[in-house]
Amino acid sequence: MKLSYRYEQTSCRLRIDGLPDLSAGHGPEVIGILSAWELDLAGHPTLEGKRDHLQSLLAVVLPYARHLVSSVPQPMGAATDPVQMEPISSSRAGLRNRLAHRLRLHSSQPDTQPLELSFDDAELADLVRCLDQLRLDPRVQLGFSLPPDRPLHRREILERVPLRQRLAAPAAGLAALAITAALGLMVPLPRRTATPAASPAATPTSPLTPPR
Repeated sequence: MKLSYRYEQTSCRLRIDGLPDLSAGHGPEVIGILSAWELDLAGHPTLEGKRDHLQSLLAVVLPYARHLVSSVPQPMGAATDPVQMEPISSSRAGLRNRLAHRLRLHSSQPDTQPLELSFDDAELADLVRCLDQLRLDPRVQLGFSLPPDRPLHRREILERVPLRQRLAAPAAGLAALAITAALGLMVPLPRRTATPAASPAATPTSPLTPPR
């Protein structure tokens, strides 16, 4: 029996169609064989494709969002992958005063230009929620090979921080130390008060003996 599950957000709706994989021991309500999927995004054409496209969508969008939340946005997806995503300036996306994100999907059909879609933060958040619901749904057991969830390495974060910003704190500390030392040299030393010399002790003299 064909199964169909939907995951919906304000601007995004994802539908998964498939069948149980009886050879893997799946129950009657578990999709183990994907037959079709469809992604509706508000203001964009409906997306659909093969299993590889859905797996690549999960493997690219979710890590991209994780880096974005950590304030280190960077492109995701190799040139040979079916899906890539990258941050772009708002002027290139037709959006004003907002960070934009471009999703590029390559068709499996030959001689077909890739499809490019631009999202703002709210639309990307809806897409991420739908994909997360799919990834965590126990009723869908498709065995996708996805990168493990892990926190970003310190090196990944530092590489995205400009060198000037990384050196700002040490430079400020050295400047404060130099200013403190200079002020210390400018403060006059207290004058020493002269101590009066002690008077020599009087030597007792014996009385003169009058002559006889």
